[in-house]
Amino acid sequence: MNSLQLAKFTKTAHCKLPPANLFSYLRYPMSSNIVVAIDGYSSCGKSTLAKALAKKLHFIYVDSGAMYRAVALYFLRHHIDLHDHVQIAEALKNIHLNFHSRDYETHITLNDEEVSEEIRLMPVSELVSAVSAIREVRVEMVRQQQRMGQSKNIVMDGRDIGTVVFPDAQVKLFMTADPLVRAERRFKELAPKNPDITLEEVFENLAHRDYQDTTREESPLVRAEDAIILDNTDLTPDEQLQFALYKIEPYMV
Repeated sequence: MNSLQLAKFTKTAHCKLPPANLFSYLRYPMSSNIVVAIDGYSSCGKSTLAKALAKKLHFIYVDSGAMYRAVALYFLRHHIDLHDHVQIAEALKNIHLNFHSRDYETHITLNDEEVSEEIRLMPVSELVSAVSAIREVRVEMVRQQQRMGQSKNIVMDGRDIGTVVFPDAQVKLFMTADPLVRAERRFKELAPKNPDITLEEVFENLAHRDYQDTTREESPLVRAEDAIILDNTDLTPDEQLQFALYKIEPYMV
């Protein structure tokens, strides 16, 4: 990390960088379960950080964004009218989501079907913000998320984890990054499986999602008052991981 990056990191995160060997003595928590809530904008690396934390600490990773994407996929497949609340309520009764680990990666199932790759395709990306803004959907997803976090140490990322799902989470991070950098990251993810996609299209999609996420009536994207802002525009995944571990360390016993 160069001096400019270090200055930005410490200013944004409101914290000095931890020593490199600080976490060599971490032990598993022995008392109440720990919840790490990571909120922020699309394509800011929330999932990357959450997965790395879960692996490092042997916590369960719950990808709330994947849950909403799975619901969007179900709605697409069954032609659910997003303005028909009766249809939506009936559809939600038939949606059961779960996570499992395979090859050190977390996978999501929709009614026991593996859908981890399909939910990342553009048709789902274009619908997910609208789906996640529906009150009935959010209520059901929060119910399923809280069920998952009742008795386990978890890391969860999304839009309202620290404000709605787990407002009492011990550690809350709010992630952001330069919009163009976010679009470039997302483009690199999508391009191999969507060869016709353009960077401009991805940029516009992210801008539209930002608007929807921050202006929706139901659980809009906002930073919790006690959440730490982490701008990772110029940070590597390892640098942001070290910072997050530094914040979690006081809760480990």
